[in-house]
Amino acid sequence: MGATDLPAIEAERQRIRDAHLNPERPESTARGVHHVALLSSDVERTVRFYQGVLGFPLTEMIENRDYKGSTHFFFDLGNGNLLAFFDFPGLDLGPYAEVLGGLHHLAISVDPGTWRRLRERLDAAGVEYMEESGTSIYLRDPDGARVELLADPLGEMYGNKVL
Repeated sequence: MGATDLPAIEAERQRIRDAHLNPERPESTARGVHHVALLSSDVERTVRFYQGVLGFPLTEMIENRDYKGSTHFFFDLGNGNLLAFFDFPGLDLGPYAEVLGGLHHLAISVDPGTWRRLRERLDAAGVEYMEESGTSIYLRDPDGARVELLADPLGEMYGNKVL
């Protein structure tokens, strides 16, 4: 693999900013994220992790309309946002894999005090994680999906306004 041309990458990033980043940004056509859906290989293990360790309340469990026997279940992430999961009994979906075009990670906003308490809960539960910049914790859920717990305010990322 050759060397990465960082100045060329920054020049292309700036070209895209200049072409598409509107300083008078119009209002979005979306109302917000209704839910993000991930896969679960074990419903109860997923509930124990997201509700028991991370403190996201389970809000509902229904049958998945697209696959009989599959459970579609939801966790409250605050501000009207939900994190959902499906299981697919009888299907061998294989292990989680990060692929081009797939989920890299899910960043969940928490206030700084909660972030510190969650770090302690992760330690107590023996969950491995990587802390970055004093505001991010990266971890894997029981199925391997990467989750970030981010103490930055909504609309900010490492001191930069992103919204």
